[in-house]
Amino acid sequence: MCPLRSAFGASRGAGNRFPIQGCSVTETKSATLDVVAIGNAIVDVLARADDAFLAEHALTKGGMQLVDTETAELLYDNMGPGMEISGGSAANTLAGLAALGKKCGFIGQVCKDQLGDVFAHDIHTLGIAFDTPARTEEPPTARCLILVTPDGQRTMNTFLGASQFLPAAAIDKALIQSASILYLEGYLWDPAEPRAAMRSAIAMAKDAGRKVAFTLSDTFVIDRHRDDFLALIEEGMIDILFSNEGEITFLTGKSDFDAAVAALAPKVPVLVSTRSEKGAIAVVDGVRSEVPAAPVAEVVDTTGAGDLFAAGFLAGHVEGLPVADCLKLGAAAAAEVISHYGARPEADLKQIRAKTLA
Repeated sequence: MCPLRSAFGASRGAGNRFPIQGCSVTETKSATLDVVAIGNAIVDVLARADDAFLAEHALTKGGMQLVDTETAELLYDNMGPGMEISGGSAANTLAGLAALGKKCGFIGQVCKDQLGDVFAHDIHTLGIAFDTPARTEEPPTARCLILVTPDGQRTMNTFLGASQFLPAAAIDKALIQSASILYLEGYLWDPAEPRAAMRSAIAMAKDAGRKVAFTLSDTFVIDRHRDDFLALIEEGMIDILFSNEGEITFLTGKSDFDAAVAALAPKVPVLVSTRSEKGAIAVVDGVRSEVPAAPVAEVVDTTGAGDLFAAGFLAGHVEGLPVADCLKLGAAAAAEVISHYGARPEADLKQIRAKTLA
């Protein structure tokens, strides 16, 4: 059995014996959806590659870079045979939540083109509400060229295309306020137009007494928007913060993980951070729970591991499960997705949930 890169098992300490304290979902009006997410509407194109190919194209193994049209076309022309699967970080999380039986909605921008139709079809098939009007002009629908090396590491090259032009007018207030949790993808904070749209959505959610969850996504996003993220945290706009070890240390400027957690946890009701083979932690109202990395038979493709971990954790959270169970569900969902190519679950997550929490 190989260690799971981004999924985690059982908790320790007092946090595993009682429901989440101080972060249960309570609103002034009953919610009809569990989670509404705002994120990049992307179609992933996955292909196998070796380290030599990455070196030839000056790509950082395991990283994510934004590319322009010219670079996207060059990589696409040179990469091996691939498969197209609807993706996008927040949309992947919703796919996991929907597979776990949760009611979800998505807001994201596509173009009226072939890949835009693919994305819309795929997300509707999952039973996720998605009604953002498609753009009729350039640029085309976003796509992420994902090169998977034999060790399962994925190197992502993202052309944001239409997704970076999500306007504030596309934010459906009724949809935002119908959900228990608004989930925001850090990647989409980079372009100005969707950043403004997400700020508007945060205000709508807070006005309705809803929770706001945010995923930091990547250190390059933090590097460009650290002040914004810290301000949102200081102002109490973020109720649930997802990160990995590199992101939380980068955000806080602390070289030590525990020091970074200690600096940030008092400012966020629910802080969740994954640590690859070292497991994951969640700090809820000052109580820290830890889990080891869950096993997986073979790491095939780590694409979407963090996204599905968030799906499992949020699924448990909206049910009011103990912190330990939320972490276990995150681990189980992430373990499933890294066992095959693509960032969407293939196995029955409801069955996996039942076994995990038995």
